[in-house]
Amino acid sequence: MTRVIVVGNEKGGAGKSTLAALIATAMMYRGSRVAVIDADLRQQSLSRFLANRRRWLPAAGVDAPVPMEFKLADDTAALAMGDPARAVACFEEAIGMAMVESDLVVVDTPGSDTPVSRCAHLQADLVVTPMNDSFVDFDVLGLIDPLTLELVRPSLYTRVIQEARAMREAHGRDLEWVVLRNRTIGVEVHNRERLSHGLESLARQANFRIGPSLRERVAYREMFPFGLTIADLSPGVRPSDISAPRQAAREELRDLLTGLRLIPRSAPASGDTAGEAAAVVAPLA
Repeated sequence: MTRVIVVGNEKGGAGKSTLAALIATAMMYRGSRVAVIDADLRQQSLSRFLANRRRWLPAAGVDAPVPMEFKLADDTAALAMGDPARAVACFEEAIGMAMVESDLVVVDTPGSDTPVSRCAHLQADLVVTPMNDSFVDFDVLGLIDPLTLELVRPSLYTRVIQEARAMREAHGRDLEWVVLRNRTIGVEVHNRERLSHGLESLARQANFRIGPSLRERVAYREMFPFGLTIADLSPGVRPSDISAPRQAAREELRDLLTGLRLIPRSAPASGDTAGEAAAVVAPLA
């Protein structure tokens, strides 16, 4: 059965599109047929990433997998400004086709509450929520008492997940939720401990798992113009001005995939299976 992963968080700048691209690319190298849907109708960051990938790979003479993309409309910005019911219908049609053609569907969502985003969460088998290591990001998930820093109650986005979970359970379907901390480098230790305490309290109350953290790494962001991720990089697949990924980054990606229960823990580090046979890429013009 096709599995649907929704990368969601009602705050911009949390790294949703980067994470969606990373999961989709890494799973293609693991042999999955992957489809993607960019439900952020205005920004379309994931869609632009894929456009860059489709353009750069043949220009560089590189053979690498490209996920199937199911767009909601040719002009998604206009769709966002129109009738919400039509936008939801377009999404339902797109995800229906994607589920027929793939083993895994990865959906990127906007940093806001929209009808399309809510519809996406209703289709999710797994919701992955990245959050920057700060109380600003935590506020999207739970409200903190300003005097005690104790959890007061879940916030609005958490309620969206809870409502989607309840509706899916009514139809005999589960929704798993994983929250992971993003860009963790440079966070002051005491603040990190307080944030961890709040996140653990909310995890018990809202019933989500805390996934592996992702450190702040240039390698996760610098390859967007080429439509590449760290899962692609190998001796044969690398733009000339991009530094080679450290082994720690590959292991971090493997920990991410195992933490999301997408691969077994015995699997090799992602990247070991990336395009090893491709020709070395020449400098870009």
